[in-house]
Amino acid sequence: MTDTTPAGETTELPANRRRTGKSSATIYDIAELAGVNPSTVSRALSKPGRVSAKTAQKIEHAAEQLNYQVNVFARALPTGRTQTIGLIVSDITNPAFFDIIRGAESAASARDYTLMLAESTESAELELTAAKRMLTTVDGLILASPRLSDEEIGQLAAKKPVVVINRSVAGVPSVVADTDAGVTEAVRHLADMGHTAISYVSGPERSWMSQRRWESIKARCDWHGMEASVVASSQPTVDGGRHSAAAVRSGSATAVFCYNDLMAIGLMRELQAAGMVIPAELSILGFDNIFGSDFTTPPLSTIKSPLRELGAAALQGVLDAVDKVEAMQGTAALPTELVIRGSTGRCSSV
Repeated sequence: MTDTTPAGETTELPANRRRTGKSSATIYDIAELAGVNPSTVSRALSKPGRVSAKTAQKIEHAAEQLNYQVNVFARALPTGRTQTIGLIVSDITNPAFFDIIRGAESAASARDYTLMLAESTESAELELTAAKRMLTTVDGLILASPRLSDEEIGQLAAKKPVVVINRSVAGVPSVVADTDAGVTEAVRHLADMGHTAISYVSGPERSWMSQRRWESIKARCDWHGMEASVVASSQPTVDGGRHSAAAVRSGSATAVFCYNDLMAIGLMRELQAAGMVIPAELSILGFDNIFGSDFTTPPLSTIKSPLRELGAAALQGVLDAVDKVEAMQGTAALPTELVIRGSTGRCSSV
């Protein structure tokens, strides 16, 4: 069969050959409709640059008429690739992950890849199950704030390219928010406002980033001669922040960092419901600068994380490893910055 359709002539599928959706079109159907060889269709779909623009246009038009869908698993047989990357987040309801997902999706689309998303709901067991299942169908994997052990992450990375977000794991490339930069600004801001006692409402016990944030806060407080203490929390959510309110109120801190903005919002609401005035009686700061963090009354001061950039950098790192180009090594740190709003103010005891 040869390419005989005159230039500018459109291909139309006869009424008795149009599909009803009960069966899938094949490259042989496309070839018949476009008037080309099946091998030409195969080249056009897998390596468009190997056929003429005119032929590619005819094949594309025929594929659209037939509602042809590329079978990524069939395409992976000769290439070993499915053109998909997996992304597992610990909590899909946390707006902090929205921008991470957007950043990764944008970077994936730019390189003709599809992003496959899963959630672990803060469970290391569910995260491992999802990761193992994904690895059978994706070309690489991104773990955002994983709860797995270093050993488990290393085992996954031994099978296919893996990049971790907001976690440093020996031997596995990662991208993290540079906590020190934003915390340094924040503690200096609080010191200038006369605060001398700071508390940190921590995140999940298995969160590497929660521990990193506390270490940074403690180091900066020590440098300024400020007292620093930890308040344990049940969960990194608005409810988790609410549940920490009693412990915060019973302490001596005049300013509080929360593991993330959701917890800071929950803490603020609970304390305000109890009659406390923010920031006159207590200054509150969060982390991440999620959408809506400035909707509170007063608006929440927070340490802004480069969430979209983290997602994009992780995706690029995975694809570089898939393509075997100069792959990401070690941990790349992206800067954070303090965003001062109305929830922080001068210490009332000054």
